Amino acid sequence: MTSDAPFLADRKPTRADIARMAGAGQGGCLSDCDLEGLDLSGLDLTGWTFERCNLRRATFNRAMLDGATFKACRAAEARFTGAALPEATIDGGDFSNTIFCGARMPDARILRCKMTGADLTGVQAMGLALEEVLLVLALLPKLSLRKMTLRAVDFSEADLRGCDFRDTVLEDCSLRDAHLADCRFEGADLRGADLGGVKLTDARRFRGAVISKRQAADLLGQMGLRVI
Repeated sequence: MTSDAPFLADRKPTRADIARMAGAGQGGCLSDCDLEGLDLSGLDLTGWTFERCNLRRATFNRAMLDGATFKACRAAEARFTGAALPEATIDGGDFSNTIFCGARMPDARILRCKMTGADLTGVQAMGLALEEVLLVLALLPKLSLRKMTLRAVDFSEADLRGCDFRDTVLEDCSLRDAHLADCRFEGADLRGADLGGVKLTDARRFRGAVISKRQAADLLGQMGLRVI
């Protein structure tokens, strides 16, 4: 966004207002604006910044949001189906039950954010960064997280079926009661992960991963064995 980019604060803009700003081709910045329920599908919002905005139930389907920034926004139940979000940043805020199905998010960053129940089915996420993200009950089937370092990400009860965690490092993360069928963990470092709810009979899913002595003891404890 350039210094000459359009700026709105404390407003409730219409789609026409946003489209007019987007037509200037200089990006835009919305601060403390109310976009609840607004349909912005298909607009070119490349490089835009949304700060502390109300985006509840807003629709960004197929919108171009390359390099966009969402800072401390309230976006529960918003829709980003098929949106382009390469190098976008979601920093803080609430994106619970938000739909990102089929979105393109290469090299995007999601930080310090609540995404409980979010649907990321079919997301293209090469280079995605996740840090301090609450993804409890989220849908992330077949998502590739290969060779990433995940910090303070809570996947409790999330649908992770078919996800690729090969060579991934999990630091202070939780996989408690997550659905892990057909996941790949070869070379993953799970010593910093909560594996609660994993049964010994399911431990084969972690074949090739590194776990701690405590985690191994918890699994063997199910057979009445103690690791000393």
